[in-house]
Amino acid sequence: MNGPPQSPDDGYERLGGQARIPGPRGAADDLDPGHAPRSLPPLPSMPSMPVEPAPVELPPVAPPPPSHAVLKSLLGAWALAACSAEETQAVEDHLTECAPCAEEALRLRDAVGLLHPEENLDLKPLLRSRVLEDCLGKRPARIPVPVWASPYDTETARLDALLQDFGDSEWHTPVRLKWFEEERRRSQRTTVAGVIGHLLTVDGLIASARGLDDPLGPDAPKGGPTVRTEHFWGASVNPITRQVRDPWREQGHTLVRTVSFAGRGVGELAVDYGGFALPLGDAFLERAFECWVHAWDIAEAVDYPYEPPAGPHLHGMIDLAARLLPGALAQRRRAGLAAPARGLVAAGAPGRTLHLEIEGSGGGGWDIALDSPGAKPSPERTVAEIALDGIEFCQLAAGHISPEEAAVGQHGDREAIRDVLFAAASLSRL
Repeated sequence: MNGPPQSPDDGYERLGGQARIPGPRGAADDLDPGHAPRSLPPLPSMPSMPVEPAPVELPPVAPPPPSHAVLKSLLGAWALAACSAEETQAVEDHLTECAPCAEEALRLRDAVGLLHPEENLDLKPLLRSRVLEDCLGKRPARIPVPVWASPYDTETARLDALLQDFGDSEWHTPVRLKWFEEERRRSQRTTVAGVIGHLLTVDGLIASARGLDDPLGPDAPKGGPTVRTEHFWGASVNPITRQVRDPWREQGHTLVRTVSFAGRGVGELAVDYGGFALPLGDAFLERAFECWVHAWDIAEAVDYPYEPPAGPHLHGMIDLAARLLPGALAQRRRAGLAAPARGLVAAGAPGRTLHLEIEGSGGGGWDIALDSPGAKPSPERTVAEIALDGIEFCQLAAGHISPEEAAVGQHGDREAIRDVLFAAASLSRL
């Protein structure tokens, strides 16, 4: 255990002032002092692997913008909306910088507008009235169209849009006009052009009442719509052609323009229909109703869809028919076609009443006096009720369906219900 003290570097040999790990005694590297140590053999080297450089992504190079000459050559296609999206963007960017090209682009756009045909409104039947309503809401017209003339203005425009694309052959398409007379349905075969001629001659009753030219001329026969229409059809040696469209539309425009300038009170003037008369405001509603009905006839003949009038306009037409029902019922009673009145009352006094409920667009409720046109309808004296769809009621009033065919919800006095339904059908005529 006792021995000489060991130095801190015991177990190490000093060589050249540096410590060296001793090898085993007798090893080759245990050299004598003063000799350099032998170098160790080099380690074997690892085989080198080829290293591929990482791909370098270069930013995309934008194509050079089209030249002025190229963009100028695209102006015609741009005006016709025939450019691609990229070309359109390039042209429009160029127009913000190049005044000559911008002026040329405006000229080309104006020229393209002249080449386009008139837009067809029958694809969106209410487009015209919606645009007018929006415009008038922002800036009222200096000379507005009377409310009671607006349905006529709209329906003639819709029918004119339907006719716009008709070829010569379509104007000669057979159309069957229908109405109800006494106790049975009647019909008359004509053509599309013949229907427009019918509308022209009957609208002429309003034109004559306003002092305008009668489309039948100075030798127009005295009488109502049927007499005038048959005279017009018979006076044509050759079949009526599409040429009838222009005078019909021109007359319609003139009528609307005339009543618009006439001012208040003009709607109360009377229009003579031969056997009866209507105030001018009601006459315009009646003409709007017939224009829609005959447009429906034409569309059905050429197998084309046709929408009903706008709700407010349809309501006005139904309201007119409901107001005419007491007079039509009294006329049928005088002809022996309806049951006798059960109790005549003085004008303005309450009498027996039928309640007419019209459902759907343009609908509402109306109380119809049963025993006298001058009687006052009274909810307390209601003896019957009828419920009808609005379009079906219009078909009945137009003579397109008979009273027996109408799908009616009914309650109360059966005799009163029958008389009112037949009176509604009797409102129709050629």
